[in-house]
Amino acid sequence: MKMDPHGVLPAPHEPSPSLMERLVDSYCAWRDGLVGSPRFRRWAAAFPLTRPIAQKRASGLFDLVAGFVYSQVLLACVRLRLFDMLAEGPQNLSALAPRLGLGEDAALRLLAAAVSLKLVSQRSRGRYGLGPLGAPLVGDAAIASMVEHHTTLYADLRDPVALLRGEGCSSALSQYWPYAAADAPDALASDRVSPYSALMSASQPLVSDEVLEAYSLKNHRCLLDVGGGEGTFLTAVAGHAPHLKLMLFDLPAVAERAKARFAEQGLSARATTFGGSFFSDALPTGADVISLVRVIFDHDDARALMILKAVRRALPPDGTLLLTEPMAGTPGAEAMGDAYFGFYLLAMGKGRARSAGRLTAMLHEAGFGDVKLVRNPMPLQTQLIVARPSLVENPRLNDVITG
Repeated sequence: MKMDPHGVLPAPHEPSPSLMERLVDSYCAWRDGLVGSPRFRRWAAAFPLTRPIAQKRASGLFDLVAGFVYSQVLLACVRLRLFDMLAEGPQNLSALAPRLGLGEDAALRLLAAAVSLKLVSQRSRGRYGLGPLGAPLVGDAAIASMVEHHTTLYADLRDPVALLRGEGCSSALSQYWPYAAADAPDALASDRVSPYSALMSASQPLVSDEVLEAYSLKNHRCLLDVGGGEGTFLTAVAGHAPHLKLMLFDLPAVAERAKARFAEQGLSARATTFGGSFFSDALPTGADVISLVRVIFDHDDARALMILKAVRRALPPDGTLLLTEPMAGTPGAEAMGDAYFGFYLLAMGKGRARSAGRLTAMLHEAGFGDVKLVRNPMPLQTQLIVARPSLVENPRLNDVITG
């Protein structure tokens, strides 16, 4: 194949579009031209039957433009502990302003913004109370931690084009998650792992409840949580399945933090911690169920496959893998996987959100046969795949498992 004068290979030949594809393309081109016409938009906004659609689309577009401002309003409310104050009961502006440390004009501006975002609601006699989106944040350390953490992400997104092109210095998120860029992550000291380890621990309840409601552990005897952080997921498991023996594998410095947590929770007799690296150390054996909670999407395909193969080697023939993480293409939460996590992981320095179909293919490649997506009520934060080792015995499969 010849290159052009600039040294670029020509694009591979693609088959001509079918008649149906050409018709769809023609329709989309007509629609786009129509929607892009100012005259048509003015007509649609004035006509009673199309007015609601026009207003919804205009509002949606403006929300995309103003989204950063909305998130900063939420950050201000969290930092000033506004939701905790309103949890005490409805209060008026004169009572709230000094508690917030703001003048009345600034406090009124914040409250008005929070009301518009449904974080706060207006009550009788000029008072303010919790709104439908603010009430769930009361006393929720997981959400508050994530809101605070996003200041780091926003710093990396100040120039999204430079981020996409890989220009400039290393990102703030890659420094926050030091294992993402470390050549020897298992050698990281405690002070390097404590910030991200604490954040993962705080945000873990958002995921734990979803997993434990979707899958019962009553028929298992021992659970190994790979990449288990400070042991927050296993601590939740301990309460749901008191018969279960618990094991945790993570970087040595992180595993030590988990060991201390288990001791505080009175779980030392049930829980054993192991320190090491996915990529250089064998996983401990003896568990009949292994969990990967928000682990695979942190890594590129090659390393993700290495982890899945390591799990397959550690499982008995009748063992089970629970793989849970945010997934691309999740119905009703498409923007979460492809927009939010797509750029978050780019700023972090590696990894990607994958669809359930892509993860299924990787699991088959790693030596798993029975792979099922288990539906959960709130798939925004995570979805769950249950996989079991393949029972097929052939040389190629053995190469996959041991490779």
